Amino acid sequence: MSSDRIDAESKVSGNQANIPARIRHELGIDDGDHLRWHLEEDGTIRVQVIQQATRTFADFDGYQGESETDVTSDHDAWAVDVE
Repeated sequence: MSSDRIDAESKVSGNQANIPARIRHELGIDDGDHLRWHLEEDGTIRVQVIQQATRTFADFDGYQGESETDVTSDHDAWAVDVE
């Protein structure tokens, strides 16, 4: 990507700026992703997209431990007792 071309523009409103749809799509930016901003010594800004981990439990095969658990009896031992 050439540093001389303008890919898109957006307007700042308050303390927020929109990311143009074309840029979001090209970089795969989605809800929940983070942007890490870097201010360079020459005054340019570099933005790094930190994509949110998705499908956190998609490959979870379950508990493989040696002992069984019983949610009925173990729940109160693990949770905060409310009386």
